[in-house]
Amino acid sequence: MSTSPPAARRRVPAGWVATAAIVALLVAMAVSTKYRSVEAAAAAAPKGFDPAAFGAENYDAKVVPAIKGNAVELPALLKAVEEDKEAAGQKYGKRAGTGPYNFAVKGTGTAGKPTSGLLPVDVPGLPDGAKVYLQIGPAINGTALRDSVGFITFGQFVNQVDFADAATALNDQMRQKLLNGLDIAALDGKKISFTGAFTLLTPATVTITPVAVS
Repeated sequence: MSTSPPAARRRVPAGWVATAAIVALLVAMAVSTKYRSVEAAAAAAPKGFDPAAFGAENYDAKVVPAIKGNAVELPALLKAVEEDKEAAGQKYGKRAGTGPYNFAVKGTGTAGKPTSGLLPVDVPGLPDGAKVYLQIGPAINGTALRDSVGFITFGQFVNQVDFADAATALNDQMRQKLLNGLDIAALDGKKISFTGAFTLLTPATVTITPVAVS
């Protein structure tokens, strides 16, 4: 009886094996990959700083109550500054690093004629020569509203631009909420009360950003 030799095993070309492995990998990647729409991707992306939203969320709810709650009578504050500027700053003020102190203040006096965006107020009991002005716009300058409360700091922001925009947003809120409804011209010669904040540059001239005028 004759026996025939076993059939030779067919070898699979190495190129086919590599190709099959790549195809399998691509299929696995396709199955495991989640595809999102452009809208979904945009919604999930990190959001940039929104100054308008920051102002709207913080002005009425946090900044105004903090300034009103910490406001010092202006004549008493300026007398304390005159006696010891650093001690007065540490007791009543807020500041970032070695920058100037910012104070929340209140007072009563007689309003003068508004000029160049400022309303002069004759406040009794001030140190000799001291002058007081309220910012009435349209341009509202400075960072007193931001820096006088103590809980808004540079470390909360990505960069200096956003930090500056936060101050501008609070000033914008003040203009919208207070100044737009105030008849400034009608205040000339009348007794008014005010609450606000200022940055101490010189005690001889105090320029206050108000949050309340009545």
